[in-house]
Amino acid sequence: MSSRAPLGLAPDAAVLRSRVERARTAAAGTGLLIAPGSDLRYLIGQGGGSFERLTTLVIPADGVPALVVPKMEVPGFAGVPLEELGIEVVTWVDGDDAYALAAERLSGVDRVAVSDFTPALHVLALRSALPKAEQVLAGPIVRELRMRKDAAEIDALRTAGAAIDRVHARVGEWLRPGRTEAEVGADIAAAIVEEGHMMADFVIVGSGPNGASPHHSVSDRVIESGDVVVVDIGGPIPEGYFSDSTRTYAVGTPRDADVAATYAVLQEAQQAAVDAVRPGVTAESIDAAAREVIAAAGFGEYFIHRTGHGIGLDVHEEPYIVAGNDLLLEPGMAFSIEPGIYQPGRWGARIEDIVVVTADGVEPMNRQPHELIVL
Repeated sequence: MSSRAPLGLAPDAAVLRSRVERARTAAAGTGLLIAPGSDLRYLIGQGGGSFERLTTLVIPADGVPALVVPKMEVPGFAGVPLEELGIEVVTWVDGDDAYALAAERLSGVDRVAVSDFTPALHVLALRSALPKAEQVLAGPIVRELRMRKDAAEIDALRTAGAAIDRVHARVGEWLRPGRTEAEVGADIAAAIVEEGHMMADFVIVGSGPNGASPHHSVSDRVIESGDVVVVDIGGPIPEGYFSDSTRTYAVGTPRDADVAATYAVLQEAQQAAVDAVRPGVTAESIDAAAREVIAAAGFGEYFIHRTGHGIGLDVHEEPYIVAGNDLLLEPGMAFSIEPGIYQPGRWGARIEDIVVVTADGVEPMNRQPHELIVL
């Protein structure tokens, strides 16, 4: 059966219709096939579900867009103003050729852009249905729209940031010696929902040596007095936009004598990267701002990931704050700034805020203190 996510809140029809038309314009003569997922939610307000049966939004270079959808899945789109969006609903039942239905609306095109995460079984079948059309990824087209958040999207990110800040403010209720990471993580996950999210998308509680693994989740390790603990948490609010914030805690006085000095370097690096954000600078320059501070202090080998990732309807999306990305930042771009220092077998630390580029600088979405939080 369907595991479709709740619809949540969606922009009004005028905003959605504008997005569909902007996507058509950005495609510049290329037909678009948008599969279920965040791109579909961005365009019509509902992400649908990806199954073995084909669902796809067909946006031709000219003509009426169509949502090709199994008849049994139509109720899942009941809250979408498809008629107001000018989108035809084309239903099919088992035994029909859904790929032919989609191809009919793109007849004669030389190029078709397919959503990046379309299942291979659909990609190959669509290729057979459109044998003369070159297939390319739709990601480069759609991300040009999604990278630049409008005022309502930025407000949603503010709401998400405030909600996850409230959870971090409560971590002292649960993080203490004698409890396992998994027990603490379960309490945090419940609080993420209590504080306004639809669900907890991820909970990292990395205590002691586990904190040196950036994508550690939770384990049965019992938290000990003196542990440094990385807590990285986030999830979607009803509007569909994600929070993502990391703070580092100490359970009592840290057992390692170098924690305070090392953490001070990390705090300086994170602030340097935030301070570097403004329109017209490159994404890679923000990464460099954080990395230079950490490297100068002798910890360069322990910063083992990019400085940040874009965020919105996906927790990881464009733009990526990483060496080699010469994209010029523009107002409305939203991303994390999250340098870390990870010492294998000992402990790790990370500080993460979501920020949005403004007309003349930067606005952080998270307001919790950046100091090492000693509980």
